Amino acid sequence: MSTESTTGAAAAKPSVLFVCVHNAGRSQMAAAFLTALAGDRIEVRSAGSQPADRINPAAVEAMREVGIDMSAEVPKVLTADAVQASDVVITMGCGDECPYFPGKRYEDWKLEDPAGQGLESVRPIRDDIKGRIEALIESLAPATADE
Repeated sequence: MSTESTTGAAAAKPSVLFVCVHNAGRSQMAAAFLTALAGDRIEVRSAGSQPADRINPAAVEAMREVGIDMSAEVPKVLTADAVQASDVVITMGCGDECPYFPGKRYEDWKLEDPAGQGLESVRPIRDDIKGRIEALIESLAPATADE
C-alpha cells in the first residue's frame, strides 16, 4: 500500500502506448484524453502500424468539442523501442502487426474505427474512449485524497 516518494519518483511513472493502424483517430484521441486527464502522472505515447498522412479531421473536431486540441499532432510509426519503453500497450485494431514483448501489460480495446466517418459518428467513439481512459488512470495512478 505504501508508495515511496523519492527524488527518483519520475522513474516510477507508468507509461502507456496507444496503438492503432493509422494513428490518426482512436489512438490519438486516447493519448490526448490521457494527457489531459492524468497530467504528468502518466507518460503517454501513440503510434500506428501504418501511419496515415494526417490526423482524422473529425477526430480533431470531436476532441475540440470537449476542450482538447490535438490539431498539432501527427501520426507516428510504431517501433519496437516504443513498445519496450512502455508499461502498458493498448491496441485498437492493429492485430498481429503490433510487436509483443513479455512482461508488458497488453489490452485490446474494441472500438469502431472513426476513419471516413463524420462528426456525429465519431462522438460516441470519443465518449467510449474517455470512459476507458478514466478507468485506466484509476488503475495506473489513482488520485490520492488529501494525503
